[in-house]
Amino acid sequence: MSGSSLDGIDLVDANFWHDGGWHFEIVTKDNFEYDHAWKKRLSDAFYMSPDELKNLDIQYGKLLGKVTKSFIDKFGLKPEIVASHGHTIFHRPQERYTLQIGDGQSIADICGVKVINDFRTEDVLKGGQGAPLVPVGDKFLFAEFQICLNIGGIANVSYDVGSQRIAYDICIANQALNFLANLKNMDYDRDGYLARNGIVDNQLLEKLNSHPYHSRTFPKSLGREFFEDNVKPLFKQESNPCPLENLMATFVEHIAIQVGKSVENQPFGKMLITGGGAKNKFLTERIQANTKHEVIIPDNDIIDYKEALVFAFLGLLRNRNEINVFKSVTGAESDSCSGKIFLP
Repeated sequence: MSGSSLDGIDLVDANFWHDGGWHFEIVTKDNFEYDHAWKKRLSDAFYMSPDELKNLDIQYGKLLGKVTKSFIDKFGLKPEIVASHGHTIFHRPQERYTLQIGDGQSIADICGVKVINDFRTEDVLKGGQGAPLVPVGDKFLFAEFQICLNIGGIANVSYDVGSQRIAYDICIANQALNFLANLKNMDYDRDGYLARNGIVDNQLLEKLNSHPYHSRTFPKSLGREFFEDNVKPLFKQESNPCPLENLMATFVEHIAIQVGKSVENQPFGKMLITGGGAKNKFLTERIQANTKHEVIIPDNDIIDYKEALVFAFLGLLRNRNEINVFKSVTGAESDSCSGKIFLP
C-alpha cells in the first residue's frame, strides 16, 4: 500500500480464514520509506506527460517488485498472492478515469508470485467513485466498530446504514498537514505539536468548511486534484499573513469539524481511527471534542497497516471471484469483483 501522504510502502503478510465470519492474523509487516528522489518522482508525476507516466509505471512496478521480493525473502514467506494498491496519480471519477501506477507484470515477474492490482478502474468505468475501497474490509474484518475512520492523506469514513455499507471521503487531511510541515523542513507535525501551539484563523476555517464538496451527499471521493485546486491556494494567498502554526491549527479544526459532521446522524457507537492521523494526538483530541462517539485508537499494527491488510483482503476476494467493491459505497451501477491478475 502506498498512500497519498507519500510516507512509503506498507507491506503486510496476513492470513485470513472464514468460519461464518472473516478473521485475520497479521503475520509480519514492514515499511519501505521512499528516498527523496522517489518522493519527488511520485509527487511530480501529477504533472508528467503520458509517455513519462508510462515509463514511471514500469519503473515503479519494478520498485514494488524488488521491495516485495525483499520482504518475502527477509521473513521467509510463501504468499499465495500479492495484492498491490499501487500509487494514485490521478483520480477523476467524474471523467471515468483513475490511475494507480505500479505495473503488475513487473511485480509478478520479480516476485515469482501471482499479482492482483488495479482495484479501482472497473468500478469507475461502471460510473462509481472507485473509492474508498477499504469499507469492504471495515465491514468484514472490523465489524465490532460501528464507525471506521481512516486519516491518511485524505480522511474517509465508513459505516452501515441498515444492511448496506456506505463510505466516502470526508476531506483532505495529511496531504495538507504534511505540506505545511514541509514548509518547516519537517516530514510531519509529530503529535500535532505545531498545530496545538497555533490559533485558529476563523476566516480561513470558514473558507475551508464552506466548500460545496462538504455539503454534497455521498457517494463522493477526493484526489490530489482537490488539494491542488482548492486547499493549497488558500495557504499561499499573499494577503494571508497567518503564521504556519495557525494554518496547522486551523486545518486540524477543519478536519475535526468535518469528521464530526460526517457521523453526527449515526447512533452512538465506537469509532475506530486508523491511518497516520491516528498518531496526531492533537487531531484525535479535536475529533473527540467534535463528536458524541467513543474514539478508539488501536495498536500501531492496525494504525499503520490496516490499509495494506485490507488490500490483501481485496486481493483474496478477487482471487476467490467474490465481490470486493460495494456499489452502495461507490455509487456504481453494480457491485464488482475488481482487480487485474498478472502471472509471473
